[in-house]
Amino acid sequence: MGEEMDGGRPGVAATLRALNGALGRPAALWVKESGARNLRHRDFLAPRAALSAAFPGGQVPPEAVSAVPSLRGPAVLPLRVCRQTAAGLAVQVHRPEAFQRLLGALPGPAAPAAGPRTGCVVLHCPALRSSPAALRPRHLRSVLLADHLAQLLRAQGVDVRLVPALSEERSWDVLRQLRVCWPSGPGGSALADAISALKAELGRCPCAAACEPGPGTAEGVISKVHLKSFVEQQGLLGYDPNLDVLLVTERMLQSLAELQEAVLQCPAKGQSSCCSIMHVVNCEEEFQQQQLDVLWRILDPGAHTALQKHLVCGPVKVSNPSSPIGADQYFQLRKHQMYEASVIKYGELAQDEAWTEVIDTLTVAAIRFEMLSTAHRSQITLDLENNSISTKGTKSGAFVMYNCARLATLFSTFQRAVEQGTYPPLPPVSELNFSCLREEGEWLLLFNYLLPFPEVLQQAAQLPPPSKGIRMTASTETVCKFLIQLSMDFSSYYNRVHILGEPFPHLFDQMFARLQLLGAVRDVFHSALATLHLPPLSQI
Repeated sequence: MGEEMDGGRPGVAATLRALNGALGRPAALWVKESGARNLRHRDFLAPRAALSAAFPGGQVPPEAVSAVPSLRGPAVLPLRVCRQTAAGLAVQVHRPEAFQRLLGALPGPAAPAAGPRTGCVVLHCPALRSSPAALRPRHLRSVLLADHLAQLLRAQGVDVRLVPALSEERSWDVLRQLRVCWPSGPGGSALADAISALKAELGRCPCAAACEPGPGTAEGVISKVHLKSFVEQQGLLGYDPNLDVLLVTERMLQSLAELQEAVLQCPAKGQSSCCSIMHVVNCEEEFQQQQLDVLWRILDPGAHTALQKHLVCGPVKVSNPSSPIGADQYFQLRKHQMYEASVIKYGELAQDEAWTEVIDTLTVAAIRFEMLSTAHRSQITLDLENNSISTKGTKSGAFVMYNCARLATLFSTFQRAVEQGTYPPLPPVSELNFSCLREEGEWLLLFNYLLPFPEVLQQAAQLPPPSKGIRMTASTETVCKFLIQLSMDFSSYYNRVHILGEPFPHLFDQMFARLQLLGAVRDVFHSALATLHLPPLSQI
């Protein structure tokens, strides 16, 4: 690491790299603390067991220990002290300087990464090939996941293409109500040409045989293809062993043509190998998507078809359903429950017309968190009873939106007080005294949320490296879990600490430093919610 102290934004990964480098061992010895109890004594720890494995007798050379506090680098946190403890080697950060460097320049809402785009991903959501009336909560899960993942990838500079385009003649009200951003429009002549080309390729394919119309032949079937033999010849791994003969329809070829068109639109300068294809599918329809995957490989042996991956969502079970529930029914039920819960909490206020948009947004938040805060491979159970939704349950999207609104209220209250002459305006950040931030809750907000937030977004958008199998995983639950935990810790701090105190000059330094901290927390809320297409609420 460089010796000079750069004013760049500190990061967790860079600090851990510097700490590991200081001990001169290739192994990752250090961990970042996150629990409130441990953070009272240390911020980073090299556990005793790890040191024992890396050094004879677990004894770190004294010169290495004494060198740790002088570590410097553009993204390295300022370190104050390093000492041996019963738990291992413990490091504390120089907190006022860390506050200064992280809060010195507040970022605005997250913008797409600058610079050249880093590849292209086609996100294919087969659930949207059915009619809107056929959408079930299990389909909604894969749609919301694909919509969120697209936002995360774009924020990291990845070009994203969404497939299929929604047909304009159908009513997709439930997607609009859930703030899903998905392209729509007709296929056009290029799509018709692509379908014709695939038909021609099908006629030349040694794995395929034409199907003549007649008794025993399903309507619309144009060919049958032997998938199993192709999978075995190519040595493909991860496919269902029951893949065998596929009866090919024109609709299947249209699906493949749309995928091909999306690949051609990727700005990879003709290098389609730079474009990866991800099928986001619920587990009940995984088999059908595997059939299409292999058919595409047979008809289009380009590099892009070999880069297909399947992100499979676990089942969505509905507890005590009287009958199968559609996606639209599910949305309307949650909206009614959110309205009822708001009336119980806020009384007649919640019946005002101005609350319509608030309740709509709370409903979207409730559904998105219900669908996305669980790892995508795991089962979700929807409890549709009236008491299953509330405006204050700490694990809910409504709780996150409530705390975001509390921050909006705080800053609007402060602004009104400034206009009335109660407080002076917030001074320039260079004049703020961050040594006033001595509450453990303040350090918790900075160290666990503001510091790692850019890395949290990167982790959520991280796609695994190419592998031989076809299934892939992604940390699509990361942002929801981050927001829930941030809301709990912010709420605990905000309930305990009075931010806007008496208008006495000797209290202003602390108030201004706290406002700067909470302004950064507000920006994190807004940026994270934007990846879920959730607008921040100014009041609840």
